[in-house]
Amino acid sequence: MKLKKEQLKRQLYRDRYLYLLFLPVLTFFIIWHYIPIWGARIAFQDVKYVGKNVWVGFKHFKVLFSSPVFFRVFMNTIAISAMKIFLCFPLPIILAFLLNEVRSHNYRKIVQSIIYLPHFLSWVVIAGIFISLLQAPDGVINQIIGFFGVKPISFMTSTKHIRWVFVWSEVWRSIGWDSILYIAAINNIALELYDAATVDGASRWQQAFKITLPSILPTIITVFILNLGFFMNAGFDQVFNMMNDAVINHVDIIDTYVYRIGLGKGNYSLGTAAGLFKGVIGLFLILSTDKLSRKVTGEGVW
Repeated sequence: MKLKKEQLKRQLYRDRYLYLLFLPVLTFFIIWHYIPIWGARIAFQDVKYVGKNVWVGFKHFKVLFSSPVFFRVFMNTIAISAMKIFLCFPLPIILAFLLNEVRSHNYRKIVQSIIYLPHFLSWVVIAGIFISLLQAPDGVINQIIGFFGVKPISFMTSTKHIRWVFVWSEVWRSIGWDSILYIAAINNIALELYDAATVDGASRWQQAFKITLPSILPTIITVFILNLGFFMNAGFDQVFNMMNDAVINHVDIIDTYVYRIGLGKGNYSLGTAAGLFKGVIGLFLILSTDKLSRKVTGEGVW
């Protein structure tokens, strides 16, 4: 035991600068992610501005689950999140495969720089861009479809199109940045495997599906599990900046509901109950998916 303690001390001293670099990250998570967990107890209390809070158990959860508004919000969250995962998860993988096939190093760097740029724009800016592009009848998109004889579409106020606007704007913003992890995983594949496959007469497609895809499969599984953990985060910043009264019933999600009920109306207990409910679902999804992944593939997050 004493020997292990000495080894631990030597290791901590050896990596002291790495731990020092990690300290700001750890501090951030403690302040903004762990300390607020204690505040979640007000989901089980009636908040009193004067005097102590009163413990009421599951009262606010009962109110929440009996509310038709919350049911609509819950279904909107699931629908938007599912649509985003359906497109936003596989497209970065496809993009990474395509970039890996580009032989010109300079051209690939230019393309990567261009597709990474949207990630650094705030949703306020992105919302302004898409509202300008999609406005009826003078937006660029409506001018293009009008050239083909299609009547102008008010995308931002159409309940039929607004969710797809959310999805494709998310794709535009994140596809380049999300592909970085897969590109890094592809670059770590031993070149000898491709050389051997070339000697055996394998085509580029065969190499992609027989070597590249299986090699980055653990990375894909890990990212998928983590994405499922954030499944209920349908994108507060995006929805808040693009939402309007004409489509609110179709795009109002749990996060905007919590903001409106908690901060807007001052019902902190009900808002916290909704947020806690969302967090529990996320925890269940990530744990169950990790367990399923270990059974099927032998790989998981932990």
